[in-house]
Amino acid sequence: MYFEPIAIIGQSCVLPGALNPKEFWEQIISGKDLLSKVPDGYWRTDPKLVLAKSPDNAYDLTWTDKGGYVKGFDRIFDPRGFAFPEAEILKFDPLVHWIIHTAREALRDAGYLGDSDINAGAIFGNLSYPSHSLQQFSESVWFDEQGENFLKGKARELTGHVKPDALNRFMSGLPAHILARCLELNAGAFAIDASCASSLYAIKLACDKLQNRQVDLMLAGGVNRADDLIIHIGFCALQAMSHTGQSRPFHKDADGLVPSEGAGFVALKRLDDAVAANDSIKGVIRGIGLSNDGKGYGLLVPSEEGQVRAMLMAYQVSGLSPEDISFIECHATGTPVGDDIEIRSMTKVFDGLKEIPIGTLKSNMGHPITVSGVAGLLKVLGAFKTGIVPSTLHVEEPNENIKDSPFRLLTEAEHLEGEKPMRA
Repeated sequence: MYFEPIAIIGQSCVLPGALNPKEFWEQIISGKDLLSKVPDGYWRTDPKLVLAKSPDNAYDLTWTDKGGYVKGFDRIFDPRGFAFPEAEILKFDPLVHWIIHTAREALRDAGYLGDSDINAGAIFGNLSYPSHSLQQFSESVWFDEQGENFLKGKARELTGHVKPDALNRFMSGLPAHILARCLELNAGAFAIDASCASSLYAIKLACDKLQNRQVDLMLAGGVNRADDLIIHIGFCALQAMSHTGQSRPFHKDADGLVPSEGAGFVALKRLDDAVAANDSIKGVIRGIGLSNDGKGYGLLVPSEEGQVRAMLMAYQVSGLSPEDISFIECHATGTPVGDDIEIRSMTKVFDGLKEIPIGTLKSNMGHPITVSGVAGLLKVLGAFKTGIVPSTLHVEEPNENIKDSPFRLLTEAEHLEGEKPMRA
């Protein structure tokens, strides 16, 4: 098998603490913890009404109000200049605004914004949970017994907003169609939901389209702007939410994840085409491995065997081997079972090696779910550019399984001397 190399020529993001890749890198390299309490009014109810006193008494409640939140986006978002009416764009949930903004910025960064001659498309992961606007629309129905004269009295007090446009009911696939129209992508666009794997899965599908000569440029990435209260209550129901409200992947006392939100895109071309066009190449994708685990031990228990299959496939198609790797950006969500399985599966793949640096972005900003893969990739691209691999936070007492593994956890930012080229 052969994987035709794919060049990354553009990048963009809106993430907790950062509204572009430059700000994102500055926050990560300086070791910032980007989690915070839920912003005022974000849950459209008094947080005291939905916060459980303890995890033992949390039916349909959440036991933490911590998360990773995008702030200040309204200051940078310009709805003008798209091939879609500005007034129509403003009817949509910020979910759509994040998508079209970050996709446009990735295309701009690549140097192809407004280039109608290039055959381009987009694929992105989109967490198919109700958006804020869909929830508001639902509330407008629930609180208005007559089905008319939206929001009177107590209903307005509870929701605090005007009635959203009914098109916001279609929060799953419709944003992709809007994106294709906004940027006039002649190869179209579609969204997928593969949960935490979504943005990397989208990148894989985008590479397939490039390698099959169906397109010449692809935008790929992910977005998560599902209703934050639903996310919090859902992860508590799954017993996956951190009881302490801390994101501590690879800590020996890690007790769960902390959710975050955001969006990110990369612009991709075939490497030979990118070199011929003198594009600015930020990184090269050499191999991707996927596996489908089938029946397992539970929704939140990854398959160790499946992870090993996926990693070995990536090396097989790339022509590289684990010995070639400079550092590893891990998934590492902070759930004890998930982190242990990831260490064990990587140990099998990297068996016989020593002192390979590892880390995870989620110690800084929590778990952005459908965006986690592309966010990790942006961190890798920052390390490629600077030669520095950032530290992982909150691991004063590391997971015991790391001690006898082929890995060392970076607790301080580190220059990788003599690593040319760097490989992750």
